[in-house]
Amino acid sequence: MAVKKKKRIGVLTGGGDCPGLNAVIRGVAKAGINQFDFEIIGIEDGFLGLVEKRKVQLHWERVSGILTQGGTILGTNNRANPFRWPLKGKKEIKFKDISDQVVAYIHELGLDVLVCIGGDGTMSIASQLSEKGVRIVGVPKTIDNDIVGTDLTFGFDSAVSTATEAIDKIHTTAMSHHRVMVVEVMGRYAGWLALHSGIAGGGDIILIPEIPYRLDIIEHVVKDRSRKGKKFSIVVVSEGAKPEGGERVVQRVVKDSTDPVRLGGIGHQVADQIENATGLECRVTVLGHLQRGGTPTAFDRVLATRYGVKAAELCQEGKSSEMVALRGTEIVTVPLSEVGGKMRLVDLNHPLLQVAERVGTCLGR
Repeated sequence: MAVKKKKRIGVLTGGGDCPGLNAVIRGVAKAGINQFDFEIIGIEDGFLGLVEKRKVQLHWERVSGILTQGGTILGTNNRANPFRWPLKGKKEIKFKDISDQVVAYIHELGLDVLVCIGGDGTMSIASQLSEKGVRIVGVPKTIDNDIVGTDLTFGFDSAVSTATEAIDKIHTTAMSHHRVMVVEVMGRYAGWLALHSGIAGGGDIILIPEIPYRLDIIEHVVKDRSRKGKKFSIVVVSEGAKPEGGERVVQRVVKDSTDPVRLGGIGHQVADQIENATGLECRVTVLGHLQRGGTPTAFDRVLATRYGVKAAELCQEGKSSEMVALRGTEIVTVPLSEVGGKMRLVDLNHPLLQVAERVGTCLGR
């Protein structure tokens, strides 16, 4: 009798790191090994590992004890796009499509399915590989919560908790010194992180990319608070926020990256504008990569584990070109083709915006 061949499942983490990545890896591997007798192959440093042919066997012992660990045991990379691979010349960077090379290596490894854990950039690359015949299952990861097709990405809750804790601590120094404190959070072009942490942290003003702010309205709110005895204000601003009629603040451009624009600096711009308009002293705190580090919250550990197990189940069922997602309280799937290259932004009619305004929070409009 012929011995039935084990399914061989590849796993990679792409894009920026965030809490919960290891929990997904663990969920895929443990469910795959324990329930379905899979062989699990980890690809190192995202799609870069597929280009450079770097892999590691993920045995049960290798993924045991990583649930609470931050980052990713596989490593990640946010510049490696096989469809736009940078070739550095003497004067400029040129790009080449080397995806056929990556597809050949996937076949060389004998992978039945490749589980890609990442954000919109990773899902876009995964969708393109799927079109070239690679069997892909996607898992949505980002602290920005901006992936289409899912209510929540893992990593978001952890980042909100970190940002909220920082805002809580900034409150005390703001009150002591009677200052306007501006807290710049991540989020890129979506305002979910600023909106949630701003509401949770009791921000007086929350500025998000979807609502260009008016300086005269912010000035009025800050002055009015001061007149009423509130001699401090907390402003939570998303890195992608911009003034009405103005542009986003770009920190730098990384030409060979899959997402070349690096936002940052809006917090200082807002602080300068407020100080010049009101005469009140302002200070800025940029939370930066703090929001992406550390151990995942209990919520993210559960969500990431559910995502990982569902991904393993899809591999067992022979399904591909799908991304696992959360709809309400249920884990569902959505076609990768509906996800890649798109962003889930804060709808201007979203109930949380109304909640914020009804408790007296200014949204700059």
